[in-house]
Amino acid sequence: MTLWLAGMTITAERLLNHDVEDTTSSGAVPAAGWSISSFEGRRVSGVTTVNLLVNRTGADVAQSAADSGNIAGDPPVCTLPVGWRPPSTANGLFGNGVVDGEFSVNTAGVIIIRSISGNAGIVMGTNTRIFCTWI
Repeated sequence: MTLWLAGMTITAERLLNHDVEDTTSSGAVPAAGWSISSFEGRRVSGVTTVNLLVNRTGADVAQSAADSGNIAGDPPVCTLPVGWRPPSTANGLFGNGVVDGEFSVNTAGVIIIRSISGNAGIVMGTNTRIFCTWI
């Protein structure tokens, strides 16, 4: 059974036609305090992968308490384009060589940072790689 949510478009992938292959490098929209240096989406045999390089342009994203891994407010990073959003919430990892953590992508395509390691946080001007795959 396919679950159709408001705003979802009918695509070959959603109709379970896994013969369609597709790529994109445009359409991701940064949230306030972020810029997108690069974005790539790939769909092959029913597997969708998104890979972004984002730069923090706002205030530092830090742990809410030292060594807690928690972030106050779970900040959004960007929104994926229509057609490149998961059918249910997906989780992925991010990192920049100093700090890493976990994020989620909801069905509206919003990437939200959920936890972070490293007391330094993501400082302004830092590039961070975000990667996620779903079927």
